[in-house]
Amino acid sequence: MRATPVIPLVLSVALALPLAAPARAQSAGERPEVAAAAKAVDAKVVAWRRDIHAHPELGNRETRTSALVADHLRALGLQPRTGIATTGVTAILKGGKPGPRIALRADMDALPVTERTDVPFASRVTTTFNGQETGVMHACGHDAHTSVLMGVAEALVAMKDDLPGEVMFIFQPAEEGPPDGEEGGAEEMLAQGIFKDFKPDAVFGMHVFSTLNAGQIGVHAGPTMAASDRFNIVVKGRQTHGSAPWGGIDPVVTAADIIGSAQTIVSRRQNIAKQPVVVSFGAIHGGIRYNIIPDQVEMVGTIRTFDEGMRQEVFSELKTIAEKVAEANGATAVAQVPDTKGNPVTVNDPALTARMLPSLEKVVGADNVVDPGLTMGAEDFSFYAQQAPGVFFFVGATPKGRDPRTAPSNHSPEFLLDESALDVGVRAMLQVALDYLNDPPRG
Repeated sequence: MRATPVIPLVLSVALALPLAAPARAQSAGERPEVAAAAKAVDAKVVAWRRDIHAHPELGNRETRTSALVADHLRALGLQPRTGIATTGVTAILKGGKPGPRIALRADMDALPVTERTDVPFASRVTTTFNGQETGVMHACGHDAHTSVLMGVAEALVAMKDDLPGEVMFIFQPAEEGPPDGEEGGAEEMLAQGIFKDFKPDAVFGMHVFSTLNAGQIGVHAGPTMAASDRFNIVVKGRQTHGSAPWGGIDPVVTAADIIGSAQTIVSRRQNIAKQPVVVSFGAIHGGIRYNIIPDQVEMVGTIRTFDEGMRQEVFSELKTIAEKVAEANGATAVAQVPDTKGNPVTVNDPALTARMLPSLEKVVGADNVVDPGLTMGAEDFSFYAQQAPGVFFFVGATPKGRDPRTAPSNHSPEFLLDESALDVGVRAMLQVALDYLNDPPRG
């Protein structure tokens, strides 16, 4: 059930808490309307972000967040479409002049992480996830993405009479993945037709990132974020007393052998001089008592790749290792590799990236726009970028003066956003959008 009234609540939060940093002066080359628009929405963006942060929701459960977004878009005079891919929201802004079509995307979901920060708007929300009690936290910064795009929407609506072209605002659920047994995320948004009648000429997205300092922007042309796939391996043995292992077949030892042998996929089987590969085991479940060797052990993990051929090879190699190592131990292994459809590689269109690089430099200065190289993290923005040329960039989240290499990372319970990143995000997205709409590529 949606909480009301939402807007008075978030504005009271803004008044009660000081901003992390004042809005910056206009940068050289930055459009004057960008600086003015960012200043006009700054307090609202911070308030929205703090409110969403205090009320996080997991993927496909973002009912309060999506209601906040939809109410805001309606207040701007737009006609949002709601309930897409469960809780997704889109709206289309038609400018007063002819021009291209672009899509701007933000994700809304939080993570099953128990927050360990001391900010006054820290999450106290708890839930049951995969059978375990856990906190819920915006540990990846999606609260920032949502509030930034809400601010960008307000700014662009205010200049719509002089705006060329059309803009679709995409507020997406379940970027971190939908609950097991459910569909969701970018792929489901597309499957439900958000681009059916609105085919964008370009699509843009951003992500706050702990590996950059506030005031920096990172962008990399070509393959940028890895393909991400899950796997599930169930090792089946025969239960016996812990004092007599010869009386059964030990799935725990077998699982350990599989984990050890799987490391050779990266170290010996794949040519990582070509592209990096990661195979990580994230959870192991088996047994219930110290002196009982159980019937089975379940292992889950993730595979990250940048090359489709290597991706398929890793699938085959991991499955073979699991099955053959289990057989050598007298056990069996049921290996689902992958066990769900994963995210493809996120590719920044090289020509579009080169074209929009000056736009980002105008916001923070050329010295503060960096190439972060390949990122092993994954993003389902990749599905949008398969439909239209895309650029996905990173906005620094770690306070200036703090080493981002040692700062709490995205997905950490101590992840802490420097709120000046909100101002940079609004400015960057506005500058990119306006530069593209006013001077689209000549085809």
